[in-house]
Amino acid sequence: MRSVMTSPSLPTVRRYLAGAVSGMLTAAVALGVAELAAAVTGSQGAPVIAVGETAINLTPIPVKDFAIAHFGSHDKEALITGIVVLLIGFAALIGALAVRRIWFGLAGLVVFAGVGVAAAIHLPNATAADAVPTLAGVAVSAVALVILVRSVWAAFPAAPHRAAGGLAVGGSRAGGPELTEGPYLGDLDLTGAQGASEASGADGARNTGGAVAPDRRRFLIAGAGAAALAAAAGAGGDKLLGRFSIASSRAEVRLPAPAVTAKAVPAGVDFKIPGLTPFFTSNNSFYRVDTDLILPQVSPESWTLKIDGMVDRELEFTFAELLKMPLTENDMTLVCVSNSVGGTYNGNARWLGVPLAGLLRKAGVKAGADQVLSAATDGMTISTPIQTIMDTQGALLAVGMNGQPLPVAHGFPARMLVPGLYGYVSATKWVTRLTLTTFAAQKAYWTQRGYTAQAPIKTESRIDVPKPLAQVKAGHVTVAGVAWAPAKGIAAVEVNVDNGPWHQAKLAAVDSIETWRQWMWDWDATSPGLHTLQVRATDNSGATQTSARAQVFPNGASGWDSTVVTVT
Repeated sequence: MRSVMTSPSLPTVRRYLAGAVSGMLTAAVALGVAELAAAVTGSQGAPVIAVGETAINLTPIPVKDFAIAHFGSHDKEALITGIVVLLIGFAALIGALAVRRIWFGLAGLVVFAGVGVAAAIHLPNATAADAVPTLAGVAVSAVALVILVRSVWAAFPAAPHRAAGGLAVGGSRAGGPELTEGPYLGDLDLTGAQGASEASGADGARNTGGAVAPDRRRFLIAGAGAAALAAAAGAGGDKLLGRFSIASSRAEVRLPAPAVTAKAVPAGVDFKIPGLTPFFTSNNSFYRVDTDLILPQVSPESWTLKIDGMVDRELEFTFAELLKMPLTENDMTLVCVSNSVGGTYNGNARWLGVPLAGLLRKAGVKAGADQVLSAATDGMTISTPIQTIMDTQGALLAVGMNGQPLPVAHGFPARMLVPGLYGYVSATKWVTRLTLTTFAAQKAYWTQRGYTAQAPIKTESRIDVPKPLAQVKAGHVTVAGVAWAPAKGIAAVEVNVDNGPWHQAKLAAVDSIETWRQWMWDWDATSPGLHTLQVRATDNSGATQTSARAQVFPNGASGWDSTVVTVT
């Protein structure tokens, strides 16, 4: 007696693969329709974005720091890619299961709907309407899944199963959910049917008796239709989303001349050494770190700022009213707390805005208030010490950056800036509310996650030239970089080679204590081979940058930057 085969037959594998493809097409339909629904309704609940935003809010701090350190400014693209890859895998699985039982696939769509809706309604300022895109996408994709799976049943009939004695009996019904296994015997009629009728399937295959002719064309048509629907819906959604862009509104903004202009930048602030970070950072090159997968689009016509909480009088004003106030220019270096030792999450720009201290005085600060809890349109909250704002003339509610209205990525129409503090306690983008309160009463987004409430920028320095692992010719080698200690200023920079004696570097001219300084040192590199260069800075308070290594969490990294080069 012959043994019964237990491994899946080739037709069975083909059915599962076709099911997996159907699942992925179903997911594409769901996402395309959901994006179109989000664009039509103006909702923030498109599933991938909603899940991504929720993932950012729920991700543990060490994971966030890892993502920023390893993916840099592409961390959001990495997150979206990861979500899409997981979705593709899940979609392929439910498609393969649906070929066996359609209810398995529909149950998978219910899971997808649950995750998408839960993520959407937990977004900042979410309403019930934010669940609509996911529900619309799932409803249409459920119909698509049924059509696709039925086409798979027609295109890849299940192999007849082997009965006792080794005979193959039965076959799947075209459109039936049963999946039988066993050796595939082509179109042989072993069912005992009387006579042998022949019929040609769509692909010319012959069907006799109980066997069913494959209808591959049906599957191809269904798949092409699903792909076309997904593409058309997604493209339509992208086009409609363009109507929410405020690019044209930003282009119409005309910044008034400042009442207080920044002093002229002195000669010698920029050594103009190739590879050295320039003194001013262009708007396009300025670092961006935030929790938004899609940039908030805030119209200047509808924007308002409210000042409330522990104040003598609540204030609220529009963007037009803000531009009529006396504006101040200020050069300022910003640093993100996520900046690692030697990192590039910092930048220097000329900002234009209304002094924050003056706004707080207009509102009247009540006794006991020690914190400004600022809130942004995206739900972000940031806590800033009131005393630091009142003591710092450079603290601004900024509307301009390097002579232009703020870029959307940097907070248009308005943002907060406070010199000397890491961005997570000072630099609220898209700000709409300033609430005067106490640190004891309320915690901001990052302090809720364990970051310290008081976070002055640490004195740091970086080597820009030569680049890590560079090969340099023996002789005079220029070593150069930048150092920063906003609100304190840089007094000195030193460099050593291979842990040898420290050498004084030449400093560029000072613009202000709130901006970084370039430095350079002429190294007489006479010894061939590998060498390690290290740098440290001293600020105007006399404090020298520590060599002790600290991670970004909970209040900024520390340590000496170093680079290894080869002298040839």
